[in-house]
Amino acid sequence: MADTEAESTWTPTIAVDDAGPAHKRITITVPKQAVDECIETSYGALQTQAALPGFRKGRAPRALLERRFGSTLLQEARTQLLADAWSKTVDAKKLKPVTQPEIDAATKDRPLERGKDFTFTVDVEVVPEFELPKLEGIPIRRPVAEVAESLVDLELRRNTYRFGTPKRVDGPFKPLDRLLGAVTVKLNGKDEVFFESADAIVVVPDAEDKGRGQLLGLMFDDLGARLEGRSVGETLVFETTGPASHEREEIRGAAVKIEYRIREAERVDPVDANELASQLGLETVENLRGQIRLGLERRRDQEQRSAMREQVYDYLADAVDFALPEKLSQAQVQRQLDVMRMDLLQRGIEPDKVENRLAEARASSEGDTRRRLKLFFVLARLAEHFKVDVTDAEINGRISAIAAQQNLRPDQVRAELERANRIGDIALSIREAKAADRVIDRATITDLDAASWNKEAEAKREAARSRASSSRSSAKAAPKTAAAPKEAKESKESGSGKPSGKGSRTSR
Repeated sequence: MADTEAESTWTPTIAVDDAGPAHKRITITVPKQAVDECIETSYGALQTQAALPGFRKGRAPRALLERRFGSTLLQEARTQLLADAWSKTVDAKKLKPVTQPEIDAATKDRPLERGKDFTFTVDVEVVPEFELPKLEGIPIRRPVAEVAESLVDLELRRNTYRFGTPKRVDGPFKPLDRLLGAVTVKLNGKDEVFFESADAIVVVPDAEDKGRGQLLGLMFDDLGARLEGRSVGETLVFETTGPASHEREEIRGAAVKIEYRIREAERVDPVDANELASQLGLETVENLRGQIRLGLERRRDQEQRSAMREQVYDYLADAVDFALPEKLSQAQVQRQLDVMRMDLLQRGIEPDKVENRLAEARASSEGDTRRRLKLFFVLARLAEHFKVDVTDAEINGRISAIAAQQNLRPDQVRAELERANRIGDIALSIREAKAADRVIDRATITDLDAASWNKEAEAKREAARSRASSSRSSAKAAPKTAAAPKEAKESKESGSGKPSGKGSRTSR
């Protein structure tokens, strides 16, 4: 590898051309002096360390080293120069890439040659350019509601199931039963298995879900009807069209066939409310209901703030217009879903419900997905505008809130987030919320009764489902075209080729 001094003494020649919306084609030329220096440094390092038969360490002839290791060293030097040249290009042109650069096919395999400049071309998508809209005095409505006794009743019921006793059942299945089985996924009528797992978990939708539920992160409107009354040992087949905005490109618009063989199932016998109150040290059901009410009031306040932020997001998405990158990369879509997951968990939504919401987001139309992607760029610019920072204390507080909602220890949640490389998603979620709050602080706010707000919100969700359904129908009717070959790029969560949002063992 080239040393630090060699890296700092040369400057590439750079030509940047627009190749589409937020898409740059960049030609970079490394001067021949830098090429020679990098090659010589690589040989010098090898000569110092090489121990070949018949020669003392560091004494092997240069000609012998070139014969045995020449092609390998040239490839290593080429890789180092590519990385150094790209880093210098990003700094020199103040680029803000949102994807990894892809080397043009014409220069992809071009070798290094001593005494010659090294030129290569890359394509990269970058942060779009735009101006922020007016941020003062925008109209925001604040939903206002009291926590009704019926909500306390519903939450009490959920808690009796959450702390209930699971038992094995063979069927017939009822709402809230948890199923475990083997699953295989095939695409576009092919015999080849795209994904398989021996341990896929599916929850039979509750009555309040109106039969809708997710399987492997894909939303099915009739999941309840398909599962209720079934038994262990049965194999069910589900067919759907992959959402156009799914984070896995192979699934977008594909005919998806899922075979699910149910191996076992469990049903939770809810704990008696009096016993639950005793277990939690609250003595009486009335005290338990009081604690539940306090929790619901905190959640109401969070939902109120979330509703106000959503209005900021709608305003920004409508007020700012710019061309997005032509492709929705897997990493970009995955990032959106990860941030959404962190926000929903922090707001106290149960893990199974979170997965349903994420499945709905995957099923949204491509237009809705691109709108969310546009917001990602706008909120990032907004956070820069307001100089928003996220502290370690805020990240720890969010992790503690998620842990409390799931009845887990904060260190358990942190360890899981670190394992999945999602601490950054926590920070991004906090940063976006703080940026939106700065706009709310400057807004003109009026109160609105929660019933009216909920009616409007449900109408918006229904409209989104309709758009998603139309999008799937269009994808199913559209003729298939061959995709251009490209190098595979894997996101942090979906690089294994598995459908995202797969079932996982979570507390009820």
